[in-house]
Amino acid sequence: MKKKLVAVLSGGAALMLALTGCSDDGDKKLDDWAKKFCDPAQAQFKKIQDANTAMQTADSGGTDSKKVQEADSKAFQQISDAYAALAKSLSQAGAPPADGGEESQKNAVKELNDLSKGYGDLKKQVDGLDTGDKGKFADGLRSLSDGINKLNKKSEQAFKKLESGDVGKAMAGQPGCQTQKATEGAGSVSPKK
Repeated sequence: MKKKLVAVLSGGAALMLALTGCSDDGDKKLDDWAKKFCDPAQAQFKKIQDANTAMQTADSGGTDSKKVQEADSKAFQQISDAYAALAKSLSQAGAPPADGGEESQKNAVKELNDLSKGYGDLKKQVDGLDTGDKGKFADGLRSLSDGINKLNKKSEQAFKKLESGDVGKAMAGQPGCQTQKATEGAGSVSPKK
């Protein structure tokens, strides 16, 4: 169960962080746009990665439910804030200079804001879990994984379009968008009984 939750939690961040490859000389305008988004985005990707790691390490098997709840709550807030900041960075970068760039940017900003709100909602849910009963607490954490899964799926389509073609190549050439590999295997609201 823990590995499944790890994969679910890392999905959204991995989606953003899976930009790999090299940009050829290509279009300078696209490279400039990608730099405008990716440079400030790098810090947000790191916050998501750190939050996922904090959730994974919060439960060492014998950790008190209250401590797991506090760690998860803090991590969900951190992820929510990071997605809001990514939406702002993408808005400020403007539409990528490519066919359909404006629509792709608009959709991706909306999805990032939705992710931010969704993780804020997950924070409220984890804050409301009963830590006095380990079984109920574990069941509550399991139910949160469904919400995380839905959030990740919602964002996938907009990012696929934004990261396609020359725009994706330009983003992949920016160091700020290349730091995502480290999130793989990170993050868990690990339920325990």
